[in-house]
Amino acid sequence: MIRISEDVLEKFPGLSVRGLSFEGVEIERSSENLRNFKEKIFGEMRERMRLDDLKNDPLIRAYRDFFWKMGIDPTKTRPSSEALLRRILQRGSLPEINTLVDTYNLVSAVSKIPIAGFDMDEIEGELLIRFSKPGERFLGISMEKERELSGKEIVISDSRNVIAIYPYRDSELTKIRDETENVLFIICGAPGVGEENLERCENLLKEWIQEFCGGKVSGGFKAP
Repeated sequence: MIRISEDVLEKFPGLSVRGLSFEGVEIERSSENLRNFKEKIFGEMRERMRLDDLKNDPLIRAYRDFFWKMGIDPTKTRPSSEALLRRILQRGSLPEINTLVDTYNLVSAVSKIPIAGFDMDEIEGELLIRFSKPGERFLGISMEKERELSGKEIVISDSRNVIAIYPYRDSELTKIRDETENVLFIICGAPGVGEENLERCENLLKEWIQEFCGGKVSGGFKAP
């Protein structure tokens, strides 16, 4: 279902990902049960963590180091998991999109692992994690116009399009909508992020997605 190109693995040894798919999910605009659960988790996180602690957290550091090596300043463009976690610690909230997106955003913040989410029915062919091609176009969620890629970005592509900039921006073309029924998640690792951390993220996804959105796990995979 997904592979990582040799040149990406050569530059970033230790990079690994996991994939998890669900079929038959039921997505709602909001849910009181999920909202109450989020409030409980937010409270627990704000009791035990402080914003100033993040710079010393091993997982946060691993993704920041990965960004620096990619030529991205992680204090300006943050790994998605860190951005979500910082919002919880600063505001005690996360954006409300729908029950499925809200749930996997919560998993990402709790596990400190970036997660890419896609409508599986909008994906064509095999997925590939690779370097972008200079001049390639990408339309991210909520972006008003396409961005021209430089060739330095790591992207996830299917047989037609770039569907994510790894590991922080998903595409408008394959985003999860309220009517989505079958979903695919890519759990985005980085060098120095152990398999046990990716596994914990995967297990939380399995538990919380099925609790708040129903459906059933239809597949799972790892790369490389």
